[in-house]
Amino acid sequence: MAGNVLKDHLYVINYPLIEKGLCQLEMKCLFHQEIEEKYFFSDKKISPSRSPYIKHRVSVMYCADSLEELMGKLQNNKVAYNDFKFVYFKLADSELGYEEWIRCVAELGRMIDGAVDMVNPKIMLGATKVHGQWIFGEFEKNDNHWQEHNKKPNSNSHSLKTRAAKALVNIAVGDDLNCTLIDPCCGVGTVVLEAISMQINVKGYELNWLIARKAEKNLAFFGYENVITNGDMHEIKEHFDVAIVDIPYGLFTPITLEKQCDIIKTARRIADKLVIITFENMDKSLISEGFEIVDHCQIIKGNFIRTISICH
Repeated sequence: MAGNVLKDHLYVINYPLIEKGLCQLEMKCLFHQEIEEKYFFSDKKISPSRSPYIKHRVSVMYCADSLEELMGKLQNNKVAYNDFKFVYFKLADSELGYEEWIRCVAELGRMIDGAVDMVNPKIMLGATKVHGQWIFGEFEKNDNHWQEHNKKPNSNSHSLKTRAAKALVNIAVGDDLNCTLIDPCCGVGTVVLEAISMQINVKGYELNWLIARKAEKNLAFFGYENVITNGDMHEIKEHFDVAIVDIPYGLFTPITLEKQCDIIKTARRIADKLVIITFENMDKSLISEGFEIVDHCQIIKGNFIRTISICH
């Protein structure tokens, strides 16, 4: 690859301001790097649809210092595709004005031989200018299929948003989709639904029979197998790579601090790693059970602030 771009893939992300911390933590767990801007380069190739915050990815084929140099590379290498669609996208801090943007779209598009299909393309191609470099490559956008899960028939007012649940699963498993995952207080199955849709080996436990039944119905609604057990997490005998626990809180569910600590103790027993969501600071309880808190962020829903902690 020519120019100053040293990595193979450009990712563009977006997020609501109140979810900035959640997005950044998810990107850190997926790509193993700190993300400050709304775009970044990485050698890791991850489908944009894996994350609720990645808009699209360009797998870089050509890089140049100027538009003319990039056009020359496309022409000299006789870049040709059948049934392609070409997009030129501007980044948030793009230097290009509207007229120059239109000119770039037209001139770069002319350099690609083959038939265009704007409706059902077999391949999408993209180009942009970033840090003074012009790049061109295969373009893949997020299909946003996860948003269908907002239509699940059962939900609770205090449940995590679908977007947050998907990000949490990515934070929990990182780049290891083969790990085993448990949600021992799964409620209506919001987290379980996101995990199973990503083909992760996941199980959910819910103590309340009625709520467990709602979780089963949510999975069935989308055609997924039932991985929900109506049972007490403290009776779980299996061991998992990671647990996600949205710890019950007294505002919504009658529960004592002692019972909350019991949940943490059981999580320590049944999983090597824990991603826990709390309404109040429970660091002392986590540390006392042998967990090391390695990272955290906050999410806001209405007037409530919850803390997400990654613990080993």
